[in-house]
Amino acid sequence: MVAISLDPSQGLIVDTSPLERATGAAAPLVGAVTLPDDMGLDLIKVPAGSELNLDLLVTAVTEGVLVSGEVSADIVGECARCLAPIEDGLTVPIQELYAYEGSTTDQTTDADEIARLKGDLLDLEPTVRDALVLEMASSPVCRDDCQGLCSDCGQPWAELPADHHHEKLDPRWAALEQLRGLTQDK
Repeated sequence: MVAISLDPSQGLIVDTSPLERATGAAAPLVGAVTLPDDMGLDLIKVPAGSELNLDLLVTAVTEGVLVSGEVSADIVGECARCLAPIEDGLTVPIQELYAYEGSTTDQTTDADEIARLKGDLLDLEPTVRDALVLEMASSPVCRDDCQGLCSDCGQPWAELPADHHHEKLDPRWAALEQLRGLTQDK
């Protein structure tokens, strides 16, 4: 079995030279990587400094290197309805072909259609980022039945009594309400 590893000084850069471009040669890429930057959306993300756990298999194929497996990370954010903090785990599948320079796949596809190797190096970061971010909810909620915040006082509905309400007076009737208040005082 050949050894494949990440270059810690370059983040998610994988050196595939141990596969020697021998079709069928494979090696696991298992371990944790510390993320230098956030990966995510405004309300939910994998924060910088978090560990990204990789459980991948790197396989040499005719046209390049196939990376497949799973990536998992802890995500944090806030509920889009009530702004409560959210902490959860996220595991996403990864399957990406990285084309060899000069291969038929490299020559017959546009630059943005397929990932490419640079020599024997491949950059997992865009693939991992896309997989994680696409799996994250753009409007995450702390729980499915979250009712959000009271539009009048801004308190979470979950913390308010069932009979919570606010008196709303139509401003067009405010003058009459003042008169009513004067007559009740006498």
